[in-house]
Amino acid sequence: MANVLTPQGEDFPRWYQDVVAKAQLAENGPAKGQQVIRPTGFALWERMVDEMDARIKETGTENASFPLLIPESYFRREADHVEGFAPELWTVTHAGGKELEEKLAVRPTSETIIGEYMAKWVKSYRDLPLLLNQWCNVMRYELRTRLFLRSSEFLWQEGHTVHESYEDAHEFTLRILHDVYADFMENVLALPVLRGIKTEAERFAGALNTFAVEALMRDGKALQMGTSHELGQNFARAFDIQFQGKDGQQAHGWTTSWGTSTRMVGGLIMGHGDDSGLRVPPRLAPVQAYVMVVKDSDEVQGAAKQVFDELKSSGLRVKLDHRADVAFGRRAVDAELKGYPVRIEIGPRDLKNGEATLVSRVKGVKETVPLGMLAEAVAAALEGDQQALFDEALERRERLTADAATVDEAVEAAQTGYARLPWDACGVEGEQKAAAAGVTVRVLQREDGSVPDSLDEPGLIAYLARSY
Repeated sequence: MANVLTPQGEDFPRWYQDVVAKAQLAENGPAKGQQVIRPTGFALWERMVDEMDARIKETGTENASFPLLIPESYFRREADHVEGFAPELWTVTHAGGKELEEKLAVRPTSETIIGEYMAKWVKSYRDLPLLLNQWCNVMRYELRTRLFLRSSEFLWQEGHTVHESYEDAHEFTLRILHDVYADFMENVLALPVLRGIKTEAERFAGALNTFAVEALMRDGKALQMGTSHELGQNFARAFDIQFQGKDGQQAHGWTTSWGTSTRMVGGLIMGHGDDSGLRVPPRLAPVQAYVMVVKDSDEVQGAAKQVFDELKSSGLRVKLDHRADVAFGRRAVDAELKGYPVRIEIGPRDLKNGEATLVSRVKGVKETVPLGMLAEAVAAALEGDQQALFDEALERRERLTADAATVDEAVEAAQTGYARLPWDACGVEGEQKAAAAGVTVRVLQREDGSVPDSLDEPGLIAYLARSY
């Protein structure tokens, strides 16, 4: 494998680029910052969409679709929002060979366009809460781009809701953070995440508060995996989202927005990948079991097909590789690169002994299993490997987290992982000092690790790190 990928310890960014290319996940598009997601990469995203969409719908949220092009005037209605996104906007000025009377922004996010329609649809407290989500693409101009992690166009989901009270909106913001995002990332992606509140400097433009989930990558850098924003009444006032309350009086709604994107694919690569390529958690994997014919013969082909059918009927996601015209070693390397959790190898010798070779991608071990016990052995291996990936990532995070007493100590500790520093010892000035050294405050937590309701709470703990 040394000839296939640059080792992580030698050059982590180069290793990442190698994995994306050699595992056939994505490549650059024709315009700066665009990405072409190949079928292997898109299959990972589709599985993320499936798992996330189910959790989103469990909250009562419904999917909808809104326009890609947004009138520029919409952005001007919320001052902080337009200021925050102005440098990232792509703008359409001409259509049909003529200059437009009003410029149209290609959506960087949809608070403005959705807010316009929420104002039409919400008239009474009986219409609340209004819970909407859309799966779409967005565009944000980026100077420095990297596939999946930072691109000018990416895929995501964005949720937008309006509530009757601050309490309802606040509770829903945190429900998304915990029950949708953190639950998916820890129980499916097998990546432990820090949950917390963002500082004012890191807050979403126009939000009252931003809450986030952060994961630590194998190189000791943090990656923001998802955010949930408490928008207060800022957007409700800007777009006149009003309803008649139970008391008969008109009141503005309380809104939220929240999103995750194809950046999670980058987090999967850097959070679990090794020098042989991807390691995909079994619960996420589009292909959980990869059945391979070692040497071609009618008997081996028949046995492999039977194993494939049995595993598929047991509910597993299975792929059969019966190619005899491609060298077995090349196919095995390809399976390692793409991170298939379990490989089942069947050749003449295996068949003669009534068994198959079971290979675990996560643990890197091989074992022979009787053909009649394969389904049970594969299921056990998948469950064990799911837990092993989470345990490994959690151990790494704990090992690479250090307590600090000063900003200087935190900046030093953040060169290899998380630095944990009392927010009182950091503050805005300390945050600016750390930022000048390439270190940012990722989230603030209470001392017991729970998520604060606001930045005003005393005794908060800051987690600082280098980040993507």
